[in-house]
Amino acid sequence: MDIPESQWTEDEFCAVGTETDRVPSYKSSASSGVKAGISSGSSVHELLECPVCTNSMFPPIHQCPNGHTLCSSCKQRVHNHCPTCRQELGNIRCLALEKVAESLELPCKYQHLGCSEIHPYYSKLKHEQLCRFRPYNCPYAGSECLVTGDIPMLVAHLKNDHKVDMHDGCTFNHRYVKPNPHEVENATWMLTVFSCYGHYFCLHFEAFLLGMAPVYMAFLRFLGEDSEARNFSYSLEVGGNGRKLTWQGVPRSIRDNHRKVRDSYDGLIIHRNMALFFSGGDRQELKLRVTGRIWKEQ
Repeated sequence: MDIPESQWTEDEFCAVGTETDRVPSYKSSASSGVKAGISSGSSVHELLECPVCTNSMFPPIHQCPNGHTLCSSCKQRVHNHCPTCRQELGNIRCLALEKVAESLELPCKYQHLGCSEIHPYYSKLKHEQLCRFRPYNCPYAGSECLVTGDIPMLVAHLKNDHKVDMHDGCTFNHRYVKPNPHEVENATWMLTVFSCYGHYFCLHFEAFLLGMAPVYMAFLRFLGEDSEARNFSYSLEVGGNGRKLTWQGVPRSIRDNHRKVRDSYDGLIIHRNMALFFSGGDRQELKLRVTGRIWKEQ
């Protein structure tokens, strides 16, 4: 049975019609602990906090002639003058404080999100940049959304704030529709989120230029870590007029933003002429049906 098509106007680019139609859219601090009996609220730990940016300081730690300290990044921001006493900073380093920092061990700042690891002061930052408990960025591709959080929070955010389509199941059948496809070479269709095998996946569909060639691309991302994403595979298929293209791959973690995935061409790519051939008719309107499924590798 054919699926009704969405309508698209210049004034509003949003999903309308049936759930399977798509139109383009343009649009803690953690507690700390240290070894050697130094408590999380210790004055030593507080001394390692930059008074300007309030981040932890790492070598080189600078100080003014009166002993006030700040981090190297903020030294440039305050134009080489102490923000506390206004004395000129010069190039004095607080070697004693740098040495004290070497003796500290602190819990990950994402301890409140579940991380139980404790690291030496100078390696803590590197761990936190890759910590599997660090918040995820919102995977919505239609705008530069700055919301971060864990997966349940992001799923609720996508549903309530971005109004994305939510589906249960591991198979899908969508039609992406756009009149006058020759007029727009960059577009993003509404994200679709699937609940499957107890996890969440998001399906992207975009139009962009591959070199000088206008193309469409569909790909799947996994709401979770890359190590978990590798437990799954997915396939996509598009066709018409007795022809079809298929793609099989592994969903990418949302740790990789959608632009990074798109620019790596890790998905089903359809050149515009082929997409319009699949659409049938006079090739003046995109009517592309994309089907697919997700499965768990044994």
